[in-house]
Amino acid sequence: MIKHIPNTITCLNLFSGCVGVWFAFNGNYEGVALAIIFSAIFDFLDGMAARLLRAYSPMGKELDSLADVVSFGLVPGAMIFHMLSPDFSHNYAFLGFLITIFSALRLAKFNIDERQTSSFIGLPTPANAIFWAGLSLAWSDWLIANPYILMGLTAIFSYLLVAEIPMFSLKFKNLSWKDNRLQFIFLGGAVLLIAFLWKKAIAPLILWYILLSVVLNFKNVEKKTENQ
Repeated sequence: MIKHIPNTITCLNLFSGCVGVWFAFNGNYEGVALAIIFSAIFDFLDGMAARLLRAYSPMGKELDSLADVVSFGLVPGAMIFHMLSPDFSHNYAFLGFLITIFSALRLAKFNIDERQTSSFIGLPTPANAIFWAGLSLAWSDWLIANPYILMGLTAIFSYLLVAEIPMFSLKFKNLSWKDNRLQFIFLGGAVLLIAFLWKKAIAPLILWYILLSVVLNFKNVEKKTENQ
């Protein structure tokens, strides 16, 4: 029974994603945001449970990716579809599902990429979904009124999902500043964003994470160039 606990939590992630799809097509953006947040929590907990219980399995790995495609790929894609066409009258709304397609590509790439053991290459799908959840909570009316901006953001974040850009992990190795400098800087900026923006801070938090990752990547490239 113990080995099934992580998979059960993963199924809760999937169920939350299914509910999120229903909310998205009904234009309930607060419901979408809650579904994504619950899915992210379950996605974190299933990995933790697998580590604590030592209940790893090939099935669990595949199930986790399948659940993430729905919760962090289909849900934001359906939400973008509805924002592009709330009355289901515009065919260009199907562009929203680019996020779903590139999320699936991102997850497939993650499963076979041995470079992503302690960090990420490209924007993680949960971070991408949380970004869209934040947009839906704070700026849905403005985005609905400006569909071309929404389509532009969809294209940019579809690219970020599969881009060869290293993204740091938020896992702490220890509590030292030297080993976790980026994580501490991110948390410091996060506190300031939440203090000033509150509910509107969710999407900017992800942008802050992307900015730090890009800056770190440029610095690493410069160091390699200098060493050569």
